[in-house]
Amino acid sequence: MHPVINRPVRFEHHATEALGIDVRAPRISWQTTAEPGFVQAAYELEFERGATVESTGRVESTEQVLVPWTVAPLVSRERVGVRVRVFGSDGSVSPFSETGFVEAGLLEPGDWIARAVGPAWAEEPDTDRRPPLVRNDFRVEGPVRQARLYVTAHGVHETEINGLRVGRDILSPGWTVYGERLRYYTHDVTGFLTEGDNAIGAWLGDGWYRGRMGFNGGYRNLYGSDISLIAQLEIEFADGRRQTVATDDSWSASFGPILESGLYDGETYDTRLEQAGWSNGGFDASAWTPVAVTPRDPATFVAPEGPPVRCTEELAPVEIMRTPTGRYVLDFGQNLVGRLSIVVDGPAGTTVTLRHAEVMQDGELYTRPLRLAAATDTIVLDGLGERRWEPRFTIHGFRYAELDGWPGDLRPGAVTARVYHTDLERTGWFETSDPLVNRLHENVRWSMRGNFVDIPTDCPQRDERLGWTGDLQVFAPTASFLYDVSGMLGSWLKDVAVEQLEDGTVPWYVPVIPGGPTWTPIDPGAVWGDVAVLTPWTLYERFGDVGILEQQYESARRWVDLMDSLAGDNHLWNTGRQLGDWLDPAAPPEDPADALTDRYLVATAYFAFSTRTLAETARTIGHADDAAHYGRLASAVREAFITEYFDESGRMTSDAQTAYALAIEFDLLPDEPQRADVARSRVGELVHEADNRIATGFAGTPVISDALTRAGSVDIAYDLLLERECPSWLYTVLQGGTTIWERWDSRRPDGSVNPGEMTSFNHYALGAVADWMHRTVAGISPASPGYRDILVKPQPGGNLTSASATHLTPYGTVSVAWTLADGRLGVDLTVPTGSTARVELPGCEPATVGAGTHRFDTAHAAESPQDALA
Repeated sequence: MHPVINRPVRFEHHATEALGIDVRAPRISWQTTAEPGFVQAAYELEFERGATVESTGRVESTEQVLVPWTVAPLVSRERVGVRVRVFGSDGSVSPFSETGFVEAGLLEPGDWIARAVGPAWAEEPDTDRRPPLVRNDFRVEGPVRQARLYVTAHGVHETEINGLRVGRDILSPGWTVYGERLRYYTHDVTGFLTEGDNAIGAWLGDGWYRGRMGFNGGYRNLYGSDISLIAQLEIEFADGRRQTVATDDSWSASFGPILESGLYDGETYDTRLEQAGWSNGGFDASAWTPVAVTPRDPATFVAPEGPPVRCTEELAPVEIMRTPTGRYVLDFGQNLVGRLSIVVDGPAGTTVTLRHAEVMQDGELYTRPLRLAAATDTIVLDGLGERRWEPRFTIHGFRYAELDGWPGDLRPGAVTARVYHTDLERTGWFETSDPLVNRLHENVRWSMRGNFVDIPTDCPQRDERLGWTGDLQVFAPTASFLYDVSGMLGSWLKDVAVEQLEDGTVPWYVPVIPGGPTWTPIDPGAVWGDVAVLTPWTLYERFGDVGILEQQYESARRWVDLMDSLAGDNHLWNTGRQLGDWLDPAAPPEDPADALTDRYLVATAYFAFSTRTLAETARTIGHADDAAHYGRLASAVREAFITEYFDESGRMTSDAQTAYALAIEFDLLPDEPQRADVARSRVGELVHEADNRIATGFAGTPVISDALTRAGSVDIAYDLLLERECPSWLYTVLQGGTTIWERWDSRRPDGSVNPGEMTSFNHYALGAVADWMHRTVAGISPASPGYRDILVKPQPGGNLTSASATHLTPYGTVSVAWTLADGRLGVDLTVPTGSTARVELPGCEPATVGAGTHRFDTAHAAESPQDALA
């Protein structure tokens, strides 16, 4: 069997066709399927550029992930087809792959003639302003060969051509640091055009650009007070002519049927105010008014690096209830992020109100955890018959929805919950013999889905929804297994660098909005600021992209240099504001940073770990002098940490789980074996003293299971995982939780909701344990960047009799499935072509295997490693 390329090549981190990218020399990746023993020795790329085909010829290389673009760079609008074939060391040659296509967007500021256009009418800037429509007519004379729409907005938009919605993305163009980076999307709209009269129009909403954002009533107009569309439609005719229709002062504006719309508060829509055919050619727009034109520098426009937010699933209610006050309440059986789609009919003027919440209490929707987010959508009916409606420019976190004013009986299928999040490619699956553990893992995945909405947010339901850097830093390894987050997080990290202060301070959340007296001015804080160093390294480790280290290196270096300056000559970061082990369950509700572990111990531990990671980063990208400098600094911080926080016996000054877990995982144990052994044993003792209940917060939870495992107490790590009493992971499952909670006791054992202000039922940070589940329970982890080499090391424990995981690596699919019966461990392993796996099983000597399917059995433990293969 010849080797085969599985699918068309990929460009950068785009899972599908790369349309409208702004990388002039995009790197190329492919996956190969071949017989066991195949080793790629070389490859050949062919580039179709119009009528010309260019070939690299045979390139001697074993690389197949993010290989360089070696021909002339792309120019604006250029479309190139690329295919690959590979040569094996055994002389075999694959057929050429299917052709993958990459198309450049508008790469030069001068390519843009579109200007920002919006309504010219007077508005009160500090109010909820009514969203407008904008439109323009144009003619198409002759057959169209190709048409592209390049579009963005100040605010959010949905664009239509001839009455047809362009794209499936919502809340476009998403949330970036708009002043420096405004994302635009490219759409193929060839099939939208007809000869003769045509029209283009857009719905506009405030979104993150000028809508209410933040705590305690929030702030408006964070990026500007205008609401504007920037659109450039470029038409290429069959005879070679070109036509451009761009936003300019010839466009017109009008109010539409949306009366109010906000990300927090929801949307109000009056169907009686619809203007039929407004985005079609020939529409009478004589009552519309001229637009205002707002300046916008196209040099700030950037193309997307990851997918947009789309609907990925629809859920029907699992139960329909009536509240004591007589309203319908729908339970969708899952805490989700999205909005409702309804089919409704009623007399003109009928008002139907949809309210959303994550929990019920005393038979009613419980909205206190939403704080000042109304999360309410309203539609006013026109009496003209049955219609389907879904709001456009809002999104909610909810499991339950209350319907008020519903006309008549609620028929089956009348209400559907549509799930929205960044449409990432799923890459990870996990399952065990324990249904509760499986549900916990699903809770982690649902929390990730609900909080990866263009940026990685902390929570999706209340008046916050911000890109908290610490939450993402601890969760990035889990996220990188479950979904391909490489493009999305690579883009967000660019915003982290943009928002980083001149002195190197990394904000608590990115993009930055005013945080009131609590979060403004911005302080440097460990765990959160370390996202600048640790998350690029995670992406490199999981996706094999050295480019992310190069891209973020200056940001990472500035953060470590800041910590160094704050710590001073004694190398202890023991000053300033620190959140420490945030939301340790022992911390009082009024001070979630008052944890069992000294917050400055946490800060210095992270200082040491990030500095060592920065040294590795510098070494990897060829900065040898920096690598040596930061290596010495990391050693000095380590010694200072040990001197300050360990006593002579090996006990720590903070005798708490998080303290020991950080010391173990960050290689900060004393060099003397006896003292180190005391620390290793102490972490397990503390877990058992707590009756296996969680005693860690944001800093400790991601490392406690690994620390126990590394300390030789994997059995105690399983005890912690499988504990059912509060606080524990399975407690949330047994309480009916379908996502990860912000607090371990967001719902208390008596069924009441925690009275604390921060009581979200959808917060992924404490779900970082899933990374340990993938690597230790199932046994899959990268032994070299991008899983080129894979460590397969399942460590069964607890009451589990089986576990399995599958991960789509950059090289292909790796899967591990083990079963335990009668004291015998059987393991089935699949390794993708291009990778090797080091297999370490209990009772067996380590074995290294290549691509293919393998079977291991511990009954052959006394034999040679290869004899363990069946």
